[in-house]
Amino acid sequence: MLNGKPRGGHRAAVLFDVDGTLVDSSYLHAMAWWHAFRGAGFDVPMASIHRAVGMGGDKLVAHLLPAERDRSQDASVMDAHAAIFSTYWPFLRAFDGARDLLFQCREGGLAVALASSARERDLKMLRSALNSDPYIHAATSANDAKESKPEPDILLAALEAVGVSAHDAVYVGDAVWDVYAAAKIGVPTIGVTCGGTSEAELRDAGAIEIYSGPRELLGNLRDSAIGKLLQSKAFR
Repeated sequence: MLNGKPRGGHRAAVLFDVDGTLVDSSYLHAMAWWHAFRGAGFDVPMASIHRAVGMGGDKLVAHLLPAERDRSQDASVMDAHAAIFSTYWPFLRAFDGARDLLFQCREGGLAVALASSARERDLKMLRSALNSDPYIHAATSANDAKESKPEPDILLAALEAVGVSAHDAVYVGDAVWDVYAAAKIGVPTIGVTCGGTSEAELRDAGAIEIYSGPRELLGNLRDSAIGKLLQSKAFR
């Protein structure tokens, strides 16, 4: 979904994951998956679920459930997660600084895209919690990719939507799956720990910088990879 064109001749972009990066929803997803698994007769530890949040739903189910399971249940488990997560929509909150961060990136001349694996209806509610649509040029959902994270399809769709190459982009995400997906197409990732993944895990996955969340990244924007992108691309 496009909301406008980025300013500047040589365009560059910053892509953002949403769940756990801009919106405080990672643990709500973990709870929703836990209930969905329990309803299907699977007892999966909450910690294991949380560490898998950030994958696409199909990948998460395959990652956490036994290989010898009846795979005909997978779709119903994902539907149950979606239904349960929808009951948490009223509790979705943007992280401190998220809206200001998106604003500053757009004002600096960057294309701003949300690269999310969320279902379309969930993404609509996440965007409502962000209340930042005027600063977002494009947003992708699970409908825009054949393969979900950690495959890079969502990021490629976001780059195509804003007309920017992978060499002229930076990604911001909270999960190792975000880092892995971006690395496959040569996009550097700034990690944030507000989704519950540790700095050490994000660094080990390949994140080039780590911040506690949007507010700290905003406070260090000039010296961050986004700031370097602004200096080298947007104003050349």
